[in-house]
Amino acid sequence: MTLRTYSAVIQKVGEWYVASCPEVGTVSQGHSVEKALANLKEATELHLEEFPNAVGERPILTTFEAAIGA
Repeated sequence: MTLRTYSAVIQKVGEWYVASCPEVGTVSQGHSVEKALANLKEATELHLEEFPNAVGERPILTTFEAAIGA
């Protein structure tokens, strides 16, 4: 078994936390950050069992400013 570290982006949407892995493209959700992350891990592992070459390169994470309103 090989272990590899992946990124997780987690956002609160209503009552749910939605977690996504940008390197693989998997998405899951849960009622807590911990549950969303656990569900994302499971979804990612299942996806990689079926598609072992689905791993993309590390995403570039940065910030930018955007004007809001008039």
